[in-house]
Amino acid sequence: MDGRFDRDYYQRFYRDPASRVVSRAEMNARGRLIGACALHIGLPVKRVLDAGCGVGLLRTPLKRVLPRAEYTGIEVSAWLCRKYGWTQSTIEGYRPAQPFDLVVCYDVLQYLDDAPARSALANLARLSRGLLYFSALTRADWRENCDQSRTDRNVHLRRGEWYRTRLRRRFREIGAGFWLRKDVPLPLWELETAGKPPTR
Repeated sequence: MDGRFDRDYYQRFYRDPASRVVSRAEMNARGRLIGACALHIGLPVKRVLDAGCGVGLLRTPLKRVLPRAEYTGIEVSAWLCRKYGWTQSTIEGYRPAQPFDLVVCYDVLQYLDDAPARSALANLARLSRGLLYFSALTRADWRENCDQSRTDRNVHLRRGEWYRTRLRRRFREIGAGFWLRKDVPLPLWELETAGKPPTR
């Protein structure tokens, strides 16, 4: 897996304006949204994990919104870790001494086979003690949402429910990619959450 994510991969999908899959402006907006959600629900954030951080496009916008939070980026790519100073690890194998208040896992798990993807989802629950922002390319996204000429097609396209079923074991879905651990005692307004609220 490490050898696949080399300089050429990131040049094509993240640096070259003719072929990149996301823009810096899009990632700045996403980072502001993630930080704003944590602030909105009243979650104190001291530690942030960007799991599969790539070239680090979310780091600066997250630090702007959450300036006191310590940011940790993990990556499987040895090339990226040398270049940016990230911690080299898989998501399923990362075992830090302490969990994180906010965990971001943006468009990574579609690269994993089913078994490591299941392990990664279970580990995201261990890594997070608060809020998770999660996104992965799904079958429906491939058909209906993404620009197929710019999106890496060498991935596992699963149904969205495959991810949701596993995330719901430990998290409550808020919406817009946000998941709050079920054991976090923060009140959420019913109409600001996705799906059926828990029974009380």
